Amino acid sequence: MRSSADSMSILAACDRYANMKFLADAMLGKLAKWLRMLGYDTVYIPDADDDDLVRIAIREDRILLTRDTLLCARRMVRRRCVFVDWGTTGEQVRQVMRDLDLKLSRDSLFTRCCVCNGEIVPIDKAEIADRVPPYVYKTQSEFGYCANCDKIYWRGTHVEHVLKALSPD
Repeated sequence: MRSSADSMSILAACDRYANMKFLADAMLGKLAKWLRMLGYDTVYIPDADDDDLVRIAIREDRILLTRDTLLCARRMVRRRCVFVDWGTTGEQVRQVMRDLDLKLSRDSLFTRCCVCNGEIVPIDKAEIADRVPPYVYKTQSEFGYCANCDKIYWRGTHVEHVLKALSPD
């Protein structure tokens, strides 16, 4: 369990608390996807070695998320590293949010692509008529678009599923 002093040193090491960015190691791919769904800029490079992770975390001002105690203990990232406990992905997300005093914002949900981490921007409904299922086109009024990977998003029942999964057990 991380102390509040540890959490404060991590926050102090990150230049923009409100725009906190993460880097997840190879063991935390599902956590990276969930943090993206919550609107957090989260890089996931499954084949990066520890030295690469340290360099990226420092260069891009990211909080390193890892299951590797030796990596977390490295001097260069000690103040910008969160050791993530085992557990379900929901438990891991709750741990990161608790350790870093992050708040869940409905407005931030699904503002980042869960596939590539790109920003999701609004797109006119008429532009995607042939790219989504007819029922979705008929029942949804707002759509988002990731230019990085060309994926279309809409707010369906998955928003409530994410919120339910993150509620305390």
